Amino acid sequence: MTRKKSVSAETIAATTTPAFYGLLTQDAGMQRVFRILEKAAQSEASVLLRGETGSGKELLAQALHQLSRRQSGPFHAISCAALPASLLESELFGHVRGAFTGAVRDNPGHFRSASRGTLFLDEVAEMPLEVQAKLLRVLETHTIIPVGGHEPVSVDVRIVAATHKGLRAEVEAGRFRADLMYRLRVVPIFIPALRERPGDILLLAHHFIHELNQRSSRRIQRISAAAAALLKKHDWPGNVRELRNVLEYAFVVGEGETLEVSDFPPELLEPEPLPPRVTSPPPLGPLVPTKADQVERIRQALRESGGHYGAAAARLQLSRVTLWRKMKQLGLLKAEATRRR
Repeated sequence: MTRKKSVSAETIAATTTPAFYGLLTQDAGMQRVFRILEKAAQSEASVLLRGETGSGKELLAQALHQLSRRQSGPFHAISCAALPASLLESELFGHVRGAFTGAVRDNPGHFRSASRGTLFLDEVAEMPLEVQAKLLRVLETHTIIPVGGHEPVSVDVRIVAATHKGLRAEVEAGRFRADLMYRLRVVPIFIPALRERPGDILLLAHHFIHELNQRSSRRIQRISAAAAALLKKHDWPGNVRELRNVLEYAFVVGEGETLEVSDFPPELLEPEPLPPRVTSPPPLGPLVPTKADQVERIRQALRESGGHYGAAAARLQLSRVTLWRKMKQLGLLKAEATRRR
């Protein structure tokens, strides 16, 4: 059965917006990313791309490579989250024959395979600490030592790293080396999420549908007004990759020339869950003046807050610093330290 043409539908047409190495945008923030990338490409400085999953980090790394003096060299990409430490080390730095069980031949590794080109380290925040130390040595000496080898081998490769996490927070948590962070983020580039550039949603939707039309006998000629509104309303936690997947799903399962809301995957139609209600005891109110009451109130707040000073301070309607001073005056800091041992 043919569905009726939607009122105020978006007609599909090839986009006239110029692409930046395969990336489309009308957003000023994303265009600024492109300009920074063009400048960074003219140097050998290490670039760190920060963006959510599906935001186009690898495409930007490829664009940087194509804009650089290394464009005629290879571009290699490896996910630091996909392999355990032992395999990641071998993949990056190579290994010699017999280095471990199954090493039946020499493996040059990505650093040597990407010689005179670019090596893209995706999800670099997931790299184990022991591999981080070896990567830092490579960046400092421009040499590698293959697994099972003894002699350093010179390498000539540009590193572009990417992560969806804040490396500074990872450093503070002890999961990432500060010295490596500074080596990798000489030029940090922050990629806006798709929800932060809503003007790109329908632009990209038209582009992806036009591509799908070229590869199939089916043709989507328009997007219904309701479907377009839903695309613009969705939060897109998976960013451009999620948008592409949603449209490909709709293209495969839908019928007719108009893309309708009913063509979208079920999860896009589900209402967003309400945040869980958090119930907590009512505030205890300001500290009363007597010493005994102050001690008891502080101890009660700490008990009910699980020993968390920030939460206890909030319950007492004090700043964390003021609570600390009060505890010091009342001799509670030493008592708490003894209790927690």
